[in-house]
Amino acid sequence: MAGVTDRAFRVLCRRLGAGLAVAEMAHAAPALRDTEKSRTRRDHQGEPGPIAVQLAGSDPQLLAEAALWNISEGAEIIDLNMGCPAKKVCGAAAGSALLRDEVLVARILSTVVKAVQSVHPQVPVTLKFRTGFTRAARNALNIARIAEDSGIAALALHGRTREDHYEGAAEYDTIAAVKQQVRIPVFANGDVTSPEKARLVLAHTGADGLFIGRAAQGNPWIFREISSALRHNKLHAAPTELEVRAVLLEHLDALYALYGEGRGVRVARKHIQWYCAEREGAKVFWQQVCVLTDAAAQRQAVSAFVRA
Repeated sequence: MAGVTDRAFRVLCRRLGAGLAVAEMAHAAPALRDTEKSRTRRDHQGEPGPIAVQLAGSDPQLLAEAALWNISEGAEIIDLNMGCPAKKVCGAAAGSALLRDEVLVARILSTVVKAVQSVHPQVPVTLKFRTGFTRAARNALNIARIAEDSGIAALALHGRTREDHYEGAAEYDTIAAVKQQVRIPVFANGDVTSPEKARLVLAHTGADGLFIGRAAQGNPWIFREISSALRHNKLHAAPTELEVRAVLLEHLDALYALYGEGRGVRVARKHIQWYCAEREGAKVFWQQVCVLTDAAAQRQAVSAFVRA
């Protein structure tokens, strides 16, 4: 399963082996639904199903209403975010900040599940969360029990607390304990960067699957590599230079089409950096390409740098 990302990358990841790709996190507040950012985040045109939409917020009723609204717009899975460590999100008492209030967590989960199941019983509600807000207050076992009792269909657990952000190494003992405790599916998340690591994490946690985020940045081939190793017990060949170039250019074209030229060029910069960071001459290339504001010029520069 791929982490939250824009449609251009979701489609690419699905084609390259991701079983499911979750849409970018959207806030539950109705006032934010029609912003440019929100409109592109809920754009699922050409995306293979099932369509999974991730929601953030702290008001149970607003989250329930947002879930129903997104289902009316095509969502087939509602994923609730209680894992985002970003200061802006936690400052609004959303994301992983919610882990500090187990009573509110229970209200949110039960309210959203009841609202969705009453109208759309075929649509599962899932939960993405962390092991706790701080290292001294890990409460993933409590949150998992609350989630299962509330009717949550599956869990994705990142092996870090909010205090950890993305620093240090993810720990998997807590994920293993959660898996032992609940009957619903559990996905392990955090530092799954290779087929070898995927095997180790699954063996250690007993998880039902894996959730991959940062490791796919600039490397969408990780999904087919892990799938090949787990399903067929063999290593998938690394992508050729021809494929890397073709996929990167396809990704850029999809970003320009999704966001328009101006914003598309800006969004593309981070992806270009991820794809090219380990290539010879990347530092000089980045200094040249990061100042380009024209889509054609950006695309041409990338095409010339990543020679097949």
